[in-house]
Amino acid sequence: LVGVYTNRHGERWELQLKGSGKTPYSRNGDGRAVLRSSVREFLCSEAMHYLGIPTSRAASLVVSDDDVWRDQFYNGNIKKERGAIVLRLAKSWFRIGSLEILAHSGELDLQRRLLDFIIQEHFPSIAMNDSNRYLEFFSTVVSETANLIALWMSVGFAHGVCNTDNFSLLSITIDYGPFGFMESYDPNFVPNTSDDERRYKIGNQANVGLFNLSKLLQALKPLLDPRQKHLASQILEGYGERYYSRFTELFKAKLGLLGENENDNYLIAFLLKVSFLC
Repeated sequence: LVGVYTNRHGERWELQLKGSGKTPYSRNGDGRAVLRSSVREFLCSEAMHYLGIPTSRAASLVVSDDDVWRDQFYNGNIKKERGAIVLRLAKSWFRIGSLEILAHSGELDLQRRLLDFIIQEHFPSIAMNDSNRYLEFFSTVVSETANLIALWMSVGFAHGVCNTDNFSLLSITIDYGPFGFMESYDPNFVPNTSDDERRYKIGNQANVGLFNLSKLLQALKPLLDPRQKHLASQILEGYGERYYSRFTELFKAKLGLLGENENDNYLIAFLLKVSFLC
């Protein structure tokens, strides 16, 4: 994270370098990025923005003089590639994993401080003196995550690695890795060649979203009282209905369907099935 930039419109953007080297979170990796993946992230994040889908943005791409060694297809064939660095922007880079790791290590005071900071900076509709602010925060994240994944599905976008560390707390598309767009409808489409179990296939994105939100709730529970925990569980149970409603709304718009008709959902499902069979 390089810093925070405020543009002439008063918008605050966090600037982050991808591919610039090791960080405390690089684990055994070298923290580098290759040119091909950097170009893909730059182009796709900008395309998603202009498709009207919440996303990080790309400001610049610089080719590095460093050689980076990568096994592109995970088949043991390691090749030397040209390195690159992307300067990418987002209103926030905090993820579900940012809270999950603090809850897991029992750092509840730090987790509470971080949550309050995120709410104050990015959720202006939530009052900081509201005793239910964490519950309101969770409700917003559940609703907006359902909306984001429905938008992904409306353009045939598969993220590729939908773990909790790649899911934004602001419900924007972040961390473009082995993503892909379907050429024709296939619920089993997997853009990630290392995903042998097809966990992140496009047809499973909504379910994975629910799984990640359940992990978020698990991380928040130490900060909630019994009543709030019960209400949060009810909110999570409403995720599927929220996702399905938004998914239907988007596909009805694609088909030019006006008003409400009991056969709308059948028609959408039928056309997707026809596309899959073709």
